[in-house]
Amino acid sequence: MFELPKYRRILITGANGLLGQALVERLSHQPSYDVLATSHDNAPKLRHQSCGYIPMDILETEEMRHIFIDFAPDVVVHCAAMTMVDACETQRDLCWQLNVGAVEQLVRLCRTFGTRLIHLSTDFIFDGEAGPYDEKARPNPLSYYGRTKLAAENAVRTLKNDQWALVRTILVYGTGQKLMRRNIATWLIGQLDAGKTIRLVTDQWRTPTYVHDLADGIERLIRFRKAGVWNIAGREMISIFDFGKAIAQTLGFDANLIEPTNSNTFTQPAKRPLKSGLLILKAESEIGYKPKPIPYNIHDMIKRDAVLRTETDEA
Repeated sequence: MFELPKYRRILITGANGLLGQALVERLSHQPSYDVLATSHDNAPKLRHQSCGYIPMDILETEEMRHIFIDFAPDVVVHCAAMTMVDACETQRDLCWQLNVGAVEQLVRLCRTFGTRLIHLSTDFIFDGEAGPYDEKARPNPLSYYGRTKLAAENAVRTLKNDQWALVRTILVYGTGQKLMRRNIATWLIGQLDAGKTIRLVTDQWRTPTYVHDLADGIERLIRFRKAGVWNIAGREMISIFDFGKAIAQTLGFDANLIEPTNSNTFTQPAKRPLKSGLLILKAESEIGYKPKPIPYNIHDMIKRDAVLRTETDEA
């Protein structure tokens, strides 16, 4: 008698990024998952991963199709995207290709092969006029980045209702190996450690998300076979200024190095929503998602960074 496999095959795109590394770490060491990590790089950046790795360009449809044929994933977690908001505003063609065109190709492949798709989205699909937002809130993006992410959401929704999940998240922070760019927490820590004065806005509010909390939430969606729209974020609604203060105070830096300002003092190509936190009651009640407080996560990030540095020195 034919039996279904006891494990699920998980394909991760963007596996060398911040979230991709956290997902590889979380999923690949669990016997119930067979993980294949992919990225445009020739080799994985995360050491000691317990999974396969193959380079993949998400703009190359044939590359993706061959991986679907060879690996036959049960679930794709799509982390790859162009997320530099100002660059998206000035490089619109590339942004559309990466954030929408590639997703449309993934949707076609998932439809053909019967694969579930978990797609990462963002709070930037909202205008920030009425945050924090739940999963039923009406999107109204202010930036081109936000518009591409909303278009990608709409493409994902064309799959069967039980075949897709949208994960909206916000201001993700954490540490990883050989990341292409810093996130807000690693940048702030670097500036504070150098004794530099930092100006942070008091009029932009978020629910900052620790990357390992986010990875835990995604794993729960896979484990419980959940579909639909999910907010996976931090619990604390806080201004960017106060988030910076919390990091400084947690790590014993001089919090006076952080000075308050507002969004009008900065000239940026892309407009940002002001109050765009995400409500996580659905994830808390239905999948047991429990993000930890910011101070705990900052300490955990520093510990993890120390381990990563040791592993790099030993390599």
